[in-house]
Amino acid sequence: LFLHPRPLQAVQVAAKFLGIEMEMITVKPLTAFESPNNSKTGGCQGTDSVCYAVMMCCQELNRRLAPYKKKLGKSADWKSIVKTADSARVNLHHSYMFTPKDQGKPFDICGVVATEVEIDVLTGQYQICRVDLLEDAGQCISPEVDIGQIEGSFVMGLGYYTSEELVYNRETGALLTNRTWNYNPPGAKDIPADFRITLRKKAFNPDGVLGSKATGEPAFCLSCSVVFAIRNAIMSARRNAGLTETWLELNPPYTVEKIWLACNNTLDAYKLQ
Repeated sequence: LFLHPRPLQAVQVAAKFLGIEMEMITVKPLTAFESPNNSKTGGCQGTDSVCYAVMMCCQELNRRLAPYKKKLGKSADWKSIVKTADSARVNLHHSYMFTPKDQGKPFDICGVVATEVEIDVLTGQYQICRVDLLEDAGQCISPEVDIGQIEGSFVMGLGYYTSEELVYNRETGALLTNRTWNYNPPGAKDIPADFRITLRKKAFNPDGVLGSKATGEPAFCLSCSVVFAIRNAIMSARRNAGLTETWLELNPPYTVEKIWLACNNTLDAYKLQ
């Protein structure tokens, strides 16, 4: 089998429809020789397109192998069936290209998140203390992979909304934050200290491939909760400092510098009376 770019889910689907163990399936690198029509995986369609194509291939192979399964009986193992079919010169290769006509009806992907943060008003540093996220992933093909996708997507969004600031030269337009010395994607210590992901149970999706739903990009949208949490913390700090306004113009990304400036620290606030 040539599988890409979602090998684990594709292996699970192939094993299910062929009725064999996952260990019997080998994932090989994909090149234009096997799939000249290969496309990008944007829009959370990687798993759907790959798994659907694998399912269709397996169904066709099962159709070709059906006479030999019947001939050898129910006790015949996979290797014997394939060997017999090969001896009869049965074509044991099939390819399928997923196209928009294979897509079902559009469906919604829902989720909810609660994010807790702490900010240091003296330095502008912040910590994401806890995140509780619930997402409807449909009938998961591989729950652990889905959770990993959700975690990665959410952390990617955290960087987008907090540390990954783009700075340009105002005269030439050149990008100044063009390396990791001054462009700061999230690191190991930037992820939530307590990160809890829950997948909605018994949520079969009739319009998705094998009842599943996409999990990559939706959690990115939920990461905007860090913006509101940090803003609430800043407004609380400003009220403690005696400021009474109800609105503050503060645009993401919420960098350490922006948080520190927004807290409106003054030397007088730290003098003993």
